[in-house]
Amino acid sequence: MLRVGLTGGIGAGKSEVSRLLVEHGAVLIDADRIAREVVAPGTPGLAAVVEAFGDDVLTADGSLDRPRLGSIVFADPDKLAMLNSIVHPLVGARSRELETAAADDAVVINDVPLLTENGLAALYDVVVVVDASPETQLDRLVRLRGMTEEDARARMAAQATRGQRREIADIVIDNDVPLEALEERVAEVWDDLVKRAHTAGKGSDNGSR
Repeated sequence: MLRVGLTGGIGAGKSEVSRLLVEHGAVLIDADRIAREVVAPGTPGLAAVVEAFGDDVLTADGSLDRPRLGSIVFADPDKLAMLNSIVHPLVGARSRELETAAADDAVVINDVPLLTENGLAALYDVVVVVDASPETQLDRLVRLRGMTEEDARARMAAQATRGQRREIADIVIDNDVPLEALEERVAEVWDDLVKRAHTAGKGSDNGSR
């Protein structure tokens, strides 16, 4: 098994890259999706978030009001750290369960938005960073996600810098490009990952890992 950490700044296009890798045959463990699952209505995770931030972060039907919570935590580093301390251990436990269920020869893509911020690079055999300029990120967040420019900039500022992400990367995927070019680059990266997985498997068979 090859454990790949996939990360990138908000609006960089990481979800598109993970989708393309799955089409090639990767097993995807999506931290964002799991993060939603662990704070679904009725979960201990949601109860802990409400205890920390109050009933104002709930919608009328009792589910988490993500825009409301986001506007609170992304403007306050201490509150963001508090939220992370609740959610991250739950996400980590569920991620390990899913990884254990994958085949021995799988390329497992761990889609981890805050991989850089939380110093998690050492947990993976390979770190892939999806990179885009701040201008591209801002445009996507405002135009495609409907964020205000102020909210978008706050969320970008709460994350690692572009340079910090590139510093931990084994592979960089440039996503300031048209979709066709991105697809070609992802295909190249997939071939590389498959070769690495094969090499890792041989090493494991020989007892060298």
